[in-house]
Amino acid sequence: MSPTDIDEPVSGHRLPLLYNLVYCSRAAEGVDDADVNRIIESARRCNPVFGITGLLVFGGGIFFQWLEGPREHVVQLMSKLKTDPRHESMVSLSESEEVRERLFPDWDMERVTPDDIRDVLEDALGHAEDPRNAVVLRLLLEQLDSGQLRQLSVA
Repeated sequence: MSPTDIDEPVSGHRLPLLYNLVYCSRAAEGVDDADVNRIIESARRCNPVFGITGLLVFGGGIFFQWLEGPREHVVQLMSKLKTDPRHESMVSLSESEEVRERLFPDWDMERVTPDDIRDVLEDALGHAEDPRNAVVLRLLLEQLDSGQLRQLSVA
């Protein structure tokens, strides 16, 4: 199956109906540079086959990811990620489905500093509607500030 075989539904428009999901998680103890590289390789190989694009940011021991594509395929990928032992304390930050162009038409990976991750986490906490997500986001910020996550960061 090629990316052009994915039938993205349209809603009376030329643009596809895209489902997008944003989450963050803490890297499990022992996750290293090689693990992150394997994640990147797998995403670049598998996600286009299912019409999934997005952005993965890793820094300070925190993964932050935006996924977009057909709802069924994004939900299946997220189910796999929730059981991936490289992730802990996973928090879903937002989900939506809308007719629009892709924000991230090409798979990308960015490594950032802990300060950049702090900004992402603080913004997510400011918009968290689910109290359970707010608790996990506060915990991630505490761990980041205490230096516990720095040892998980890749160079």
